[in-house]
Amino acid sequence: MQNTNVFAGRYLDRAAHLRDDSSWYSAALADADSRAIPIWHSRNLVTAGDPPRAAFVPLRHVTPEPNAGSNLILLGRFEGINYFACEVESAEPPALLPGTRFEELRVVASLLPGNEAGLLGYARALISWRHRHRFCGTCGAATLPAKNGHVLVCTNPVCRHEQFPRIDPAIIVLVSDGGRALLGRQASWPAGRYSTIAGFVEPGESLEDSVAREVFEETGIEVDRIEYHSSQPWPFPASLMIGFTAHALTTQVNLRDQELEDARWFTRDDIASNGTMLPPRLSISYRLVENWFDAGGGPRLRDVQGSTAWPQSS
Repeated sequence: MQNTNVFAGRYLDRAAHLRDDSSWYSAALADADSRAIPIWHSRNLVTAGDPPRAAFVPLRHVTPEPNAGSNLILLGRFEGINYFACEVESAEPPALLPGTRFEELRVVASLLPGNEAGLLGYARALISWRHRHRFCGTCGAATLPAKNGHVLVCTNPVCRHEQFPRIDPAIIVLVSDGGRALLGRQASWPAGRYSTIAGFVEPGESLEDSVAREVFEETGIEVDRIEYHSSQPWPFPASLMIGFTAHALTTQVNLRDQELEDARWFTRDDIASNGTMLPPRLSISYRLVENWFDAGGGPRLRDVQGSTAWPQSS
């Protein structure tokens, strides 16, 4: 396998077997080494340095009372230390540590070490899930956390429905006819930006079926030779991007569902010379384009566009 996608990697012992262990949880709350990853208005805490690093807060700074752990979600153990996600609900960003700031993760993730980006993304995804499921989807009653934050239980004694963290599977695909790649753009994107074709998997659909459907619906192109490439957790708010490559059987573009403003074929020379803006380097979309471009045997995409190497886990 090639380098791990941003936000992915086996950097963390998720300690699922400890989520029901109340005695361990109490000891972890009291442990001076335990750390919190605070989320404020969907932003993560990072250092003010260049490049930034993830800022981990001593747990006692966010839970001064030994038993005040209901606002925490156990993430697991990283380098022998317990880590918890914590939502900070305040109008202004709190001053938790000197020399830090709350930053949008999309902006800084590609600058962080891979394991730190993964931790921050995991924390953000779980906080977003909890924030969006404060009430039961079955009866509408309030929910309360259980299993160290990994379950939300309905407080209605008649219902008691349990909600677990969910992810939304989405395919993303680099379609090629050999010398060209099919890229599209949405009207809301910055001028000149093009990306690979993507869309959510629908019920009753395999991943391969979803690839063929999304490409045909959005561009009118029929494909075969659909092959898995890699996947990427995408915590904005809760997607799993499942990357593929596919071979085009047809080449006439037809924007059938009007989800895209434009879709067209790009040669490697087009991408290298006409100022095409590609998706951010932290995305699996960029990586799919990069792998196709570099397979042409000429200059690498990162050299042509001044891109940095794909972030490595550390």
